[in-house]
This record gives sequence, structure tokens and C-alpha cells, in this order.
Amino acid sequence: MTEYDIAVIGGGNAALCAAMTAAEAGARVLILETAPKPYRGGNSRHTRNFRCMHSGPHGPLVEQYSEDEYFQDLLKVTGGKTDENLARLAIRTSEECLPWMMEHGVRFQPSLSGTLSLARTNAFFMGGGKSLVNAYYRTAEGLGVDVLYEAAVTHLELEGDRIAFVEFTHNGQTHRISPKSVVVASGGFQADTDWLTRAWGPAAQNFLIRGTSYNRGIVLADLLKQGVDSVGDADQCHAVAIDGRAPKFDGGIVTRLDCVPFSIVVNKNAERFYDEGEDVWPKRYAIWGRLVAAQPDQVGYAIIESQALDLFMPSVFPPLKADTLEDLADLMDLPADKLKNTVESFNAACGDTSGFHPTELDGVATNGLTPAKTNWARPITAPPFYGYSLRTGVTFTYLGLKVDENAQCQTANGPISNLWAAGETMAGSILGQGYLAGFGMTIGTVFGRIAGREAAAHAN
Repeated sequence: MTEYDIAVIGGGNAALCAAMTAAEAGARVLILETAPKPYRGGNSRHTRNFRCMHSGPHGPLVEQYSEDEYFQDLLKVTGGKTDENLARLAIRTSEECLPWMMEHGVRFQPSLSGTLSLARTNAFFMGGGKSLVNAYYRTAEGLGVDVLYEAAVTHLELEGDRIAFVEFTHNGQTHRISPKSVVVASGGFQADTDWLTRAWGPAAQNFLIRGTSYNRGIVLADLLKQGVDSVGDADQCHAVAIDGRAPKFDGGIVTRLDCVPFSIVVNKNAERFYDEGEDVWPKRYAIWGRLVAAQPDQVGYAIIESQALDLFMPSVFPPLKADTLEDLADLMDLPADKLKNTVESFNAACGDTSGFHPTELDGVATNGLTPAKTNWARPITAPPFYGYSLRTGVTFTYLGLKVDENAQCQTANGPISNLWAAGETMAGSILGQGYLAGFGMTIGTVFGRIAGREAAAHAN
């Protein structure tokens, strides 16, 4: 097998950013991607956008989005559980990433309607994440990067302060290579249901996995077992409420439901359990996976009326529809009397709705209701009525490899001289809990480029 300066483990956005950056610095790079070629790209295949700081209009982005506003948005969703130094590094560097992405083949489009004011903060990929992944593979190939598909890395041998060799299987055989530098960009462990269950308990058996079935945390577990420093908690993750009819794996972005702000959400006992209108959806969608996970059987139900149907991105599966709440309850296997009482109590608590504004916080709230609905609270009275089942959809887990500002991994004895990490496998350094739309791609792009730069400098 060819001698390589750098082995990049993983085949998504962070891995590709590292590989391209290292190749441009003159390194001979091999990407080891566990998935077969049609499924290459990990969770990046399912992404839509990149959250980007900018001091003025920038590419497809309008107005400006300052470092401090971006950081405050992050603090709000993480509850302060973040490494400020690494978070601000990711935020600051995002501005220079946008033109870099375009130079490497990514095309952008104006933000989609119905995305609740993301045109200022998030740059949308023309053709989505699959298009971005394909563009990067074309660019990487042009730079001389080699790719092995269905190459499952099973072990990285840590000797003292360096990785001595990388072991992987390919075409039914085990191979061993000894690159000068190694970049781990192979995601979290969310596709390993047993590991999720150890972290979450039996509830995890009911979770759906939004992304790739190939992120099983094999490299992560191998390195943690050898004493590489970890960050984050095993039961923290980016989890959203998705359509309960989604497949177990790889349902992707299209299974996400954006109807929550304009609905009431109940559990299987037809009881509301949280404020559906707490904030604009891009800042709140990521808490709903955890909220649903805490309900009986890890399931929720969104109930909306006809006038709300055009206010959110259309769903991939059509909603259930009925002319009465009782009939809708029967379709959704909910107790009809209890659902009717819950809706009537909600309707009675709704006040003046003249200030209703679907794309910004409008203060149209309930009065005297627990839990309150603090924005977009309009009575559910106009038939036909619609319903969606909600389940917890896990995107990626936050237990990962601890890195410094150079994306370098370490043990209790100090830095590992030739090991770097980027993307979801180290995102727990910045995301202690919660999530901000488009921020995973920011972390992957910024730290992928840093890891590629540092790995190439070491190899050279």
C-alpha cells in the first residue's frame, strides 16, 4: 500500500476539510470512509446550512451577525455549557470559511421561505449537504487525495505520545498503515443503540437516528479506552423531535417537523408538557428531542388547525387529518375526551391574537395556563384539524475527544504529537448541551481546516 503522510478517519464535512487543507499544504492524504460510496459523507449528507458570523452582507447572507450576538445565541441554547475560547474561535473563523467553501466547490442559495429569519445568520447550500459532500470529494480528488470506501478503522495504536499505526478492514482483509499524522473525524456513537441505552437507559430503544447508520463510535471507544482525554457527557446529544413515521436510520433533515411553534404538543395522555412558543424555531428545535424523550413511551403529538398549515416547511409525510378533534384523537390513538379538554383549556387561555406574527417573537401568549405558550398562541378552532406523531431523533452525541485550539488530542500526560480531531467527534468541547441550527457544520469546517493544517505541518 502507498505510504501516506496523513490518514483522515471519516468521510464527512470535517474529514474533507482536513484532507483538502492538508493536501494543499503538500501532504499525501488517505481518507478512510467506513460507508460505501453511495452513503459517503456521514451526517453532512443531510445538512442544509452553515451558521456564519459576518460584519456586513456576505455571500448569500444579509445585514450583519456579530461575534457577540452569535456567542450569546450559543450561550442561550447550551445554558453556558461551552468552552468559550473554542466557541469564539469557531465563531470568529466562520467568516473566512464562507469564501473558502466557495473556492472549494460549494454553491449557496438564498435562505428558504419558512425558515424563521435564518437569512441573516445561516448560509444555505445549493442542493443541500449531498451537493456539498460531492463538491468536496471532487475537489479532494483533484488535489490528489485518495479515498478508500468500506474501510472500517478498528484500532489506533497509542504508543507513548504518538499514534504508531492505524488498523482497518477493507475487502475482507485487515490492513495496517503508519502515517505521520492522523485526523479523527468519524462522528459520534449514536448509531450504536447499545451504547445509547447504557447512557440513557431503556428509553433509548425508542429513539430514531436521523443520520448515518455508520457512526457507531468505534474509533472514539478505542481511543477513550487507551486514555485519550474525553469531553462531554454520554447522555448529551443533538436530538430533535422528528416525524414518528421516520425510518430507524438515515431519515435525515426531511423528517424534522417545524410545526411545533404553531401547534400544541401533547403526550400519549393528551397533556401538554412544555411551552411550544418559547423562542423562534432555529433556537429551540433542538430541545424538543430531549423533551419528547422524557414523555411516556418517548412519543409526543403535535395538534394544529387548518389556518396554521401553511406557516411551516411542508413535511415529508402528510399529517393525519380529521374534521373533529375526537376523530383526530382516534386516528392518533389518544384519549379523545382528554384531548378535547386540553384543547378547550388552551383555547380559553388565548387572548388577543391581533399581534400574531409567524416569523418573529410576537408576545401573543396564553393567560393563566401551565405550561404557558408565550408566543404564537392562537386558539385551535378551525377544522379540519391536523396531527403529527413526534419521536426523538438523535443527530449526534456529545461525548467525544477533548481538543485544544489546534484541534490536537491529549492524554493526562500531555498532547498526542500526531493526533487531531474535528467535527462531531470533538463537538462536545463546544456543545455541552443543546444545539444551534447550522453550528455543527461551522465546528466541522473550522476545526477540520485547523486539523488539516496542523497534521500537514507535523508531517512535513
